Amino acid sequence: MAIEWRASLSIGVEEIDNQHKQLLSHFNQLLKSCEAGKGREELQKLLGFLDDYVIKHFTDEESIQRLRNYPEYEGHKKEHESFVARLKVLKEEISSEGVALHHVMETNNLLLKWLLQHISTVDVRLGTFLKTLAA
Repeated sequence: MAIEWRASLSIGVEEIDNQHKQLLSHFNQLLKSCEAGKGREELQKLLGFLDDYVIKHFTDEESIQRLRNYPEYEGHKKEHESFVARLKVLKEEISSEGVALHHVMETNNLLLKWLLQHISTVDVRLGTFLKTLAA
């Protein structure tokens, strides 16, 4: 069951939208692997991708917010920090315990919540703000 990119998720900044699409693509690969019974193997690849992704993506997004004096910057940044902290705990558990099914499920839940709560609401609000500046 793949999650499709929708125009309503776009914030109107091509680089950020492409990064979101890339995250969605990797998440879909994890879902596909889970359906095939190979979620544990795919989880390691996804976590490796997320190591680089969160640094670049959050830095890019926060730079745009500071540049445009986004009034919700501090709250947005805290959500990013919370995601990074949750990801760190997950990776530490996997490092000490090895990959278990509950780690795959936890990662699925983490990314699904991120897509539903952060990208589709918080990031879309940023996009709306940026569009008002361009008008």
